[in-house]
Amino acid sequence: MTLTEFDSYLNSFLKKEDYAGDISLNGIQIQNSSPDSKQIKKVAFAVDACKETALKAAEAGADVLVVHHGLFWGRCQTITGSFYERISTFIKNDLALCAYHIPLDANNPYGNNYGLANRLGLKKCSGFGMWHGMVIGVKGELSKEMTVDEVASKILRPGVEPRTVLKFGKEKIKTVGIISGGASEEVRDAVRENLDLYITGELLHEDFHFIKEMGINVISGGHYETETVGVNLVMQKVQKELGLESTFLEVPTNL
Repeated sequence: MTLTEFDSYLNSFLKKEDYAGDISLNGIQIQNSSPDSKQIKKVAFAVDACKETALKAAEAGADVLVVHHGLFWGRCQTITGSFYERISTFIKNDLALCAYHIPLDANNPYGNNYGLANRLGLKKCSGFGMWHGMVIGVKGELSKEMTVDEVASKILRPGVEPRTVLKFGKEKIKTVGIISGGASEEVRDAVRENLDLYITGELLHEDFHFIKEMGINVISGGHYETETVGVNLVMQKVQKELGLESTFLEVPTNL
């Protein structure tokens, strides 16, 4: 499978064309030397495109790195400093880069948000949270009522603790809204929809008092940690359906 074919495969279910409001240039961001002929034998997956993940992917013998956070965010910039270090690492190692941002947040069932919802076994799931005209999150109901701590123990990988848990709402939770990553302000959507719990990646200081005053429970699982979900689900799909050797590169930010 060539790089061009591989990216077409990814887009067959991530569907970047459905997220025109996403300025992050989804799809192939850096090609390899022969995107229509060189055969991909190994794929690396990571949350972020950076020098460290590029080096680790090259050291692992990967032909392409698939990430959630790519290198390009809708504006021109000079290839200098840190940006040069990142791009040159890909090119020197003939390592291709594919990035899927909002498509990998919103996808059902391979995205970050539905992946977290599935960990909780949410039922009656539907879209939740609007960003730049796109529905990016998911809301649903727990099969049985839980405490905030019980939910917190289920949403992240074993041994990983949430960054922040705010217990300002009901003691027993039934309805949950989820938007991974940096979606602190979208807690307002959860309040408008009268949800018992809002789960996101990171919280802003200025939202603390709003959360307290509105009486809602919030779990901040960490921007990085909540967005390891989608890339791992896609990796499992690639392994199963394409039989390509794959590896996840753990480069946590602890944020």
